[in-house]
Amino acid sequence: MTLTVRVPEELSARVPVEQRAPGLARDSVRLLVSRGTRVAHHAFRDLPALLRPGDLLVVNTSPTLPAAVDATIGHARVVVHFSTRADDGRWAVELRDPDGSGTTRARAGGPEGTVVRLPGGLRLVLEEPLSADGERLWWARVGESRGAGAVADMLREHGRAIRYSYTARDQPLAAYQTVFALETPDGAGSAEMPSAARPFTGRVVAELVSRGVQFAPVTLHTGVASGEAHEAPYAERFVVPEASARVINAVRAGDGRVIAVGTTAVRAVESAVGADGVVRARAGWTDLVVTPERGVRVVDGLLTGLHEPEASHLLMLEAVAGRAAVGRGYEEAVRGRYLWHEFGDLHLLLPADNPHTEHCSSN
Repeated sequence: MTLTVRVPEELSARVPVEQRAPGLARDSVRLLVSRGTRVAHHAFRDLPALLRPGDLLVVNTSPTLPAAVDATIGHARVVVHFSTRADDGRWAVELRDPDGSGTTRARAGGPEGTVVRLPGGLRLVLEEPLSADGERLWWARVGESRGAGAVADMLREHGRAIRYSYTARDQPLAAYQTVFALETPDGAGSAEMPSAARPFTGRVVAELVSRGVQFAPVTLHTGVASGEAHEAPYAERFVVPEASARVINAVRAGDGRVIAVGTTAVRAVESAVGADGVVRARAGWTDLVVTPERGVRVVDGLLTGLHEPEASHLLMLEAVAGRAAVGRGYEEAVRGRYLWHEFGDLHLLLPADNPHTEHCSSN
């Protein structure tokens, strides 16, 4: 799905909301609510009042890694974005050129055998492209035998959060962690923040629980997005625990709605549902791409950030809410001067309350 709306550059959120003015907190961002094609405007902290007792929020517990690190190829400076660690110990990486302003620009990957010198004396050797369709991401192996934790240790000491040119400056890693993030025993995590959960605060979570809204934690470790090419997502590691599968099935059997917090949560839970419609505990890799043709089998609604009009994520939004709802919501977001990207505002897509009034709008 490609939208016809144009997003002005000034609608990119350049810093976290809590840095824009004194007294603001993460839950101070705005929340656009779509019920079918009906649109309403709220603050994110209104979320508990917008959901119903018995509703379920599926949340991603993956922590954000300091996945960007300075390196060299010969005498040339590069930045390595560590995307995904494979089962065989290799990493999918993206090489980028520093742009002189603290961010990076796209760079051709490869060739095979290229040696990238990392901090701490590590050497990364490029082996093969991740995909036959392009050479942006490469499988690479650390040349020295330093154990499985060598890259994780190096990133902790020398890495920083990945950021792109629409942001004003580097932020501490804490700015990219959500309230649901849990440290993993093997140091695994997401190359880029599961940002739909960023506005949640302890206060919002407590109010949701007090109103009877439940939570189902899942894990999906996100890889590096393509800001330039808007490629479809690659395979990513995920876990849907047994307890979460049980509560999702119970809510679906009752009157509650299953609402995913972020496209990563959609991908995880939709990867764990069988042909019989039952969600089961699963762990491993998913290459599922949710499209309108495939549809969704578990998720009733979606809380998500605002994506570029060309982004592949919009196909998932269309699968959840329909083309008309997504198009109407994005038109209203631009008109209302909502902010885009990981530090921006949120969009809650819910089923239409009444299909006969779906084409009405409230502002």
